Amino acid sequence: MSNVYYPDYLQLEKILGAQAPESDKHGTPAHDEMLFIIIHQSYELWFKQILHEVGSVMALFADGHVDDNGGELSVAVHRLGRVHTILQVLVKKIDILETMTPLDFLDFRDMLRPASGFQSMQFKILEARLGLRMEARFGKQYYTSQLKPEHKAEIEALEGETTFFELIDGWLARMPFFDAAYWPSGATPLWESLKSIYAGSLVKGEEGNLALWEKLFETGEGRHLSPAAARSAVFIMLYRDEPILQMPFRLLERLMDIDEAMANWRYRHVSMVHRTIGLRVGTGGSTGKQYLSGALNSHHIFQEIADLSSFLFERRKIPALPDALRTAMRFRS
Repeated sequence: MSNVYYPDYLQLEKILGAQAPESDKHGTPAHDEMLFIIIHQSYELWFKQILHEVGSVMALFADGHVDDNGGELSVAVHRLGRVHTILQVLVKKIDILETMTPLDFLDFRDMLRPASGFQSMQFKILEARLGLRMEARFGKQYYTSQLKPEHKAEIEALEGETTFFELIDGWLARMPFFDAAYWPSGATPLWESLKSIYAGSLVKGEEGNLALWEKLFETGEGRHLSPAAARSAVFIMLYRDEPILQMPFRLLERLMDIDEAMANWRYRHVSMVHRTIGLRVGTGGSTGKQYLSGALNSHHIFQEIADLSSFLFERRKIPALPDALRTAMRFRS
């Protein structure tokens, strides 16, 4: 076995030699272009790691059975927590990029046309794999217009693949908490009790929430999360103190963490772009700040899970679970 040598293992010659400023090629060196390249190259490396983590978690859910006894749910929660931490680091990296002033950027900006961060294949793949479908995108007619034909075809092909959101929906919908076997015959069904308690918690101005309750938990009209999945998610949120529900609750939390971190990244990106180029168009031909603002407001993936917090109420009002269900939910040695 040959000895592993640190620079060779990390292929540092290849990585550290991968910065080729356009301003140098034009004979007008711009000092801050090196920062610009390294920031974006490091983003792409972290996107690769995020895709690695998300892909591994999707594989755990893809067979229609998440093995709690085998620790699969714990693994998923851990890896999604790592994704969240990486996204937080990516948000902080904008602080470094903002040390480049508008004039510093103008020293080389026009040399980059028509290249743009909008052409990041990995970020587009990440959004698509998580669950952002083309019809939900802001400016969808522009979304793949700047890509090479083979890259455009790759992104469009993802529209036919199962997303992480759909895998989560299936996992939630399979949960057996509302099976009749666990509930005494003749007793008021849990879901009716929860709806009654929720209705009693509404204040003036929230009367329309009951119609939304029916849309989310009964008809599913206009929603991506199925009614069965929405009911299970609310059950997990309400009864999260049950030991067996701790890991499912943490999983839901990680999904919302990721959505929030991606929104924070978009917000910081919008602010940075506005600060750097004002109201000018992007190098790739987008409307710059205007396009990014639209994406910020519409490109949420797990928003429907966060919406479910609207239907919670005080712990003291939560109905007690029947003994049969509590027994079924206990850990066994």
